[in-house]
Amino acid sequence: MIAGLNMTAIFPTPQQTEILYPSADGEPVAETYDHLYALLTALEVLKQYLAGRQATVLGNQFLYYSQGFPKLRVAPDVMVIFDVPPGGRDNYKIWEEGQVPTVIFEMTSKGTQNEDKNFKKTLYEQLGVKEYWLFDPKGEWVEEKLCGYRLRGETYEPITDSRSTLLQLRLAVEDKLIGFYREDTGEKLLIPSELAEALRQETLARQEAEERAEQERQQAEQERQRREEMEALLARYRQSFGELPE
Repeated sequence: MIAGLNMTAIFPTPQQTEILYPSADGEPVAETYDHLYALLTALEVLKQYLAGRQATVLGNQFLYYSQGFPKLRVAPDVMVIFDVPPGGRDNYKIWEEGQVPTVIFEMTSKGTQNEDKNFKKTLYEQLGVKEYWLFDPKGEWVEEKLCGYRLRGETYEPITDSRSTLLQLRLAVEDKLIGFYREDTGEKLLIPSELAEALRQETLARQEAEERAEQERQQAEQERQRREEMEALLARYRQSFGELPE
């Protein structure tokens, strides 16, 4: 042994070796603008819908499913995990969180078709992901653009009613986006642009209501002033001429 040389610094023991789980790989988030917009919109809508609940919604972040093997990973476009603390993560390790994603959405394309319908479908099925949805915003290989699978036992079966029973939402294709509707009220979960427009309309309605209220107040004030003027005039007549005849 060379004097003064710490051999463990060169050959660390297994206990000293830290396994790194990267949070990025330098690859683009989505294949096209349509896929990116569909991803970001679904992510934001579901985050708002589940706000305040013991759940998190993550987008295009590594899902590590085998401890000690950082190459065994996948990056779902959107994944919903229940029974975990809310908030973002740099990546998601199943063995640390103690929960498998409940619902996963993939924005699929002709280029990712084989991976999405074979490898990922099999992987999510084996992991126990209860719902797996494929959305093809360009309609390149999914004719109806949206299809889903629900776990029955240990096997995926096609979803035929466009319902996410776990999210308690009905899903609909709306051009190049997924529309989400609450099952209890039928209310649509607004996407950011719709939310901004609804807020604008609500602001305009409130301003119009305030303007009407101000006009009514001014009209009532004018009527009060006219009444007081007439009463004052009548009082002067009475002082000058006495009681007026009926």
